[in-house]
Amino acid sequence: MKHRIAVLLGTGALLATGLAAAPNASAATSCLGATCNGKNPAATTCANDARTVAENRQAPIGAMELRYSPSCRAAWGRFKISAPSGSKIEIKNKQGKKYTTYGSGKFYSVMINDKDVKAWACGYFSANTECTLDY
Repeated sequence: MKHRIAVLLGTGALLATGLAAAPNASAATSCLGATCNGKNPAATTCANDARTVAENRQAPIGAMELRYSPSCRAAWGRFKISAPSGSKIEIKNKQGKKYTTYGSGKFYSVMINDKDVKAWACGYFSANTECTLDY
């Protein structure tokens, strides 16, 4: 009887471990590098580990930041201010790839490959243009 209880407890522990690990399996990277090109970071797992890696501190407003996901090796631009209607963000990399996203408010661009290549973002709003440093 003691042996049967130990086996059942051991099986329960294995099941609990497996169930606890299941959410991590769904957190697998949804894209990597060039496969992230043009994708919305919020619709992928890339936004989960994103951090700001460059900003435009030289401009009088400091409106733009470059976001980067280490797990996806992708970057995107984001307005730190509430941009007026008709504003746009261009995200570019040194391979010549470029994407443009239009919006207003504190919006962000689609992603671009940042795996072994530098990327940067430029925001265009009102009569202003602000670009981040590359990363």
